[in-house]
Amino acid sequence: MTVPDSSKARRLSVHTVESAPEGSRAQLEAVQKRNGGYLPNLLGVLSNSPTVLESYLTLSKLNGKTSLTPDEREVVQLMAATTHGCSFCVAGHTLTAQKTTKLSAEDIEALRGHKTLQDSKLAALASYTSAVIANRGAVSDEELQAFFDAGYDQAQALEVVLGVGLATICNFGNNVAQTTLNPELEPYRWDGLS
Repeated sequence: MTVPDSSKARRLSVHTVESAPEGSRAQLEAVQKRNGGYLPNLLGVLSNSPTVLESYLTLSKLNGKTSLTPDEREVVQLMAATTHGCSFCVAGHTLTAQKTTKLSAEDIEALRGHKTLQDSKLAALASYTSAVIANRGAVSDEELQAFFDAGYDQAQALEVVLGVGLATICNFGNNVAQTTLNPELEPYRWDGLS
């Protein structure tokens, strides 16, 4: 059993490829290689349980196959991370949104602050995602209809649930661990909703 390093005030260990449990090493190594040597502390934390790490990585791949666009998937992830108070994930998804999507800087900041997005379809997605989280999926008829009226379909209603499930693993895992930001994420720090 790995015990957290109390001298660094960590609640859970943040592993490297070398220090991770045997069952997590190959997965971490593959991620680190894909990322050009960068390993997010999130994965170092999740690697404490090879099963949780594998679940997160598998679900992440599946989430990438949904009919939601990359912009829409980031809306779901940022809404979940801000709602769940996960500073690490807000920083990480802010970086991802800036580097890999067409979301405007204004819409990214709106998501970080739970403000209305400029794009009305994305605003409906953010609202629906928030309702899914707040009501544990039991959205009202009106909330679901507003989502459909914005141009989304039944498959996408469930794909938002998938995205929230993915976010919940990393958001809650980071909240338990109180994961510190990698230096690469420092410029995207988020200190909560004001």
